[in-house]
Amino acid sequence: MSHKTLSGPQAPEANLDQPLYTPIKRRSFFMYAGATAGATALVLAGCKDDNNNMPGMVNVGTGDVGVLNYAYALEQLEADFYTQVRMGSYYTSSATAAEKQILDDLYYHEVIHRDFFKAAITAAGATPIKPLTTVYPAGTFSSKSSVLATAKAFEDLGVAAYNGAGQYITTPQYLYIAGKIVSIEARHAAIIRDLVKEGDFVGSDIVDIAGNSLEMSKAPSVVVATANTFLADGSKLNVSGLG
Repeated sequence: MSHKTLSGPQAPEANLDQPLYTPIKRRSFFMYAGATAGATALVLAGCKDDNNNMPGMVNVGTGDVGVLNYAYALEQLEADFYTQVRMGSYYTSSATAAEKQILDDLYYHEVIHRDFFKAAITAAGATPIKPLTTVYPAGTFSSKSSVLATAKAFEDLGVAAYNGAGQYITTPQYLYIAGKIVSIEARHAAIIRDLVKEGDFVGSDIVDIAGNSLEMSKAPSVVVATANTFLADGSKLNVSGLG
């Protein structure tokens, strides 16, 4: 199937998502940053940089910059989690080859997503939020049950976060890319949920099966209430500028 790019004022990509197509071992997001700067600068120029105005918390900002920084923060958290998973005793000692392959795939996807958002924000002349410091309960990475339970929480949260934040994106190109990324996050959530309990990839806790059969969504304030429990003091998120 050929890949078609629409022309005109509603062209969805404007090359913004090009880094997502490049294998992680060969990609350079800073190379793409220069190529996309012209397009993204038109979108983000003039947006207020409001990342550090509350002591003890990281303010993601407002407008499209705020949404991108919000997504960047969540991708930082997920990328860090899978990095820690691959160094933990469950992965190194007892995970099966199939489980390792799944966790490796998720790790690479989340690292790509994290670096993509940082490059996109930087290319636009805006300031990405700082690298965040994570905290996890003791034993998180030592057993299959604890790893998968935490992965399930993160992946379900990530899908609900993208679903809930889409309404705040004002630029069609970014909404288009967010739609691509959330589809991948949903695949992550499905495979993790199936590993936890076979056949539970679409549970009633995430899809309104009895109603409209749509995926659940969560407002940024609800999402960060959970995300902040995995972030150290000084890295907790303030999303008051969104919504």
